Amino acid sequence: MAATAHLYEIFIRASRETVWNALIDPAFTVRYFHHTRLESSFRPGEHYRYVLDSDDEDVVEGLIETFDPPHRLAMTWRVLYDAEMADEPPSRVEWTLTAANHDASVTRVSLRHGQLALSPTTWANVRLGWVAVLDGLKTLLETGEPLPDVDTSAGEIDPVEIEGNWHRAQAIAANNSVWELLGRSSYTRDETDDLLHRAYAAAYHWRRAAGSTMVNQARASWLVSRAHVVLGHGEVALHHAEQCSAFTTQAAQDAADFDHGYAYEARARALACLGRLEEAHEAYRRAASVRVADEQDRSIFEADLHGEPWFGLDRA
Repeated sequence: MAATAHLYEIFIRASRETVWNALIDPAFTVRYFHHTRLESSFRPGEHYRYVLDSDDEDVVEGLIETFDPPHRLAMTWRVLYDAEMADEPPSRVEWTLTAANHDASVTRVSLRHGQLALSPTTWANVRLGWVAVLDGLKTLLETGEPLPDVDTSAGEIDPVEIEGNWHRAQAIAANNSVWELLGRSSYTRDETDDLLHRAYAAAYHWRRAAGSTMVNQARASWLVSRAHVVLGHGEVALHHAEQCSAFTTQAAQDAADFDHGYAYEARARALACLGRLEEAHEAYRRAASVRVADEQDRSIFEADLHGEPWFGLDRA
């Protein structure tokens, strides 16, 4: 599971002290927290448990990490009412309460449930479960009456789709960040590592992104090739240039005209970096001969094609 945390925030018309008491007092938790009592000494490092009120069955357990009334409560989280979730690594829940207006009559409640990367079943189960808890807490404190039981099943939400969308967002961010470092005349050791980490991160996430196509794979390979070539890593740059060409071919009609140009351009630069100038010249000639129909695309491609480094290649 790539989306490793849930974050929820809600405003409750009650003081922090009132909300805090509702978080830790079993007489309150049983009325909004899925009919469970919270039992604990609340000393950091000691155990706590949520117990089903009807039969005293433990449903969640963990350790108290932080107890700072009426501001912050953090604890590990292990679900017991389902065997599959019980076998997953413990996650972490953190409550933060802050005054939300001038007289502190409204409290901003922030709930973060993190460390869920290796606990996909727990991730899916608590996604709406926490919404019911927070809404139940708000309803109880503001009206004096508990929220009726609600359906917290997953419905139409597909965790795989959520993960794919997360990868897509990370791919775009990593891809764009590479351009912050490209084009420099020299790189420190840290900058070299950073450039390559960003380029490979973009390729990693594009391969797993929702809606990813061979075109995305081709462009990611081009970016990795460019990162290596500006660092003088000819052999690795050539490998990824060939990957770019293969993905572009597989993309067929989905590839834009400039994608073919960039595939030739990547190969030409890598070959020039390796000193294979005759082959590089031919690849450059083929790149320059690609007809890019859109004027703006053509302007961008031609600017990239004419930019360094070309390692002394005669491009006449």
